[in-house]
This record gives sequence, structure tokens and C-alpha cells, in this order.
Amino acid sequence: MPRDKTENHEKIIEAAFEEFKRYGFEEASMRRIANSCGMSASGLYKHFPSKEEMFSSLVNPALDGLMNLYHEIEAEYFDDLSRFGKADVSSSKGEMVRAMEFIYDHIDEFELIICKSKGSVYENFKHDIAKLEENVTIRYMDEIKKSGISIKEIDKREFHLLVTACIEALFQTVIHGFSRDEAIHFAGTVEKFYAPAWKEFFGL
Repeated sequence: MPRDKTENHEKIIEAAFEEFKRYGFEEASMRRIANSCGMSASGLYKHFPSKEEMFSSLVNPALDGLMNLYHEIEAEYFDDLSRFGKADVSSSKGEMVRAMEFIYDHIDEFELIICKSKGSVYENFKHDIAKLEENVTIRYMDEIKKSGISIKEIDKREFHLLVTACIEALFQTVIHGFSRDEAIHFAGTVEKFYAPAWKEFFGL
């Protein structure tokens, strides 16, 4: 029985990926997923009580991994500032490339999040990531000021638009079907493009 349950679960996961990729979250049908697995809708609901929980089960591990990577990179920046008094907004750690490598290691999940999540709690994912980046950067700038490094006063509305444009650019690789190599190359291009711009913007 446990083996049969595992096999059924694997079939459901495979069918769910296909359903969400084809129809998106809003139009996906639990009944079609059940039919694809050769089981009843009631049997499917024993595995996943709702479409929302099913979608979350597919994408949350990848999202958690991306957030862990983000906070790892964040810690590197704050650690350098604390230990060396060194302010760095130049993307010299290759964080965009590292993030892109992770995204393409989990491209099926991120295609769902970025392209197929309308109507779910994930549909504002890009905005949420941009807001997180804004908040962390502002906190970093506050620490820079405390360490005695002078920076420009910024227009926070302009900053919001610039961060949003940067995040949007990165995820356009998924929307436009870039290959892994193309996407990683583009992430490096974005890093080079923004590095002098951020230094100028903050006066560093």
C-alpha cells in the first residue's frame, strides 16, 4: 500500500506540472489532473485538498531555495561591510548569475511561478522580490551611513522603479524562453550594466 501511494503521488505531481504549464493556475482543473492519473477526483483530493495546495507543493521548495540563496548573498554583503568597512553595490559577487543558475536548476517551477501563477498567491512574485531587494538595500545603506561612509540622498520612488526594472529584466529570460546558457550570460550582462549605475546613484 505505501508503494502504491507513492506511485500515485508521483503520477499526480507529473500530471499537475503538465496541467498548470498548459492552462495556468486559474484555468487548471483538478478533475483533468485526476483523469490524467486514472483516478477519481475524490481520490486526488486525498493527496491535495485544494488546487492552491497542489500548486504550492510544486513551487514552494524552489522558492525556499531561492530565498535561502538570497539571504546567503545578503549576509556576504553585510559581513564585508562589518569586517572591512567596505561598501559594495556593484554586483561583484555575481549574485545575479548565482540566482539565475538556481532558477534554471529549477526552471519548471519558476516557469509556473513567473508565467502561470495568475490567480494564485504567487502572481505578485516579481513585485515581492523587488520589494525585498528595496528593503534590504535601504537597510544596507543605513549601515553604510553608520560606518561613516558618505552616500547620496536618494529619491525612493526612483529607487523603486530602478529595482523593479532590474528584477523584471532578469525574469524576462524565463518569459522569453531563454536557454540556461543564454540566461546566465544575460544575468552577467545585467550585472555589468547596473554596477556603475548603482555606484553613481548612491554616490559610492
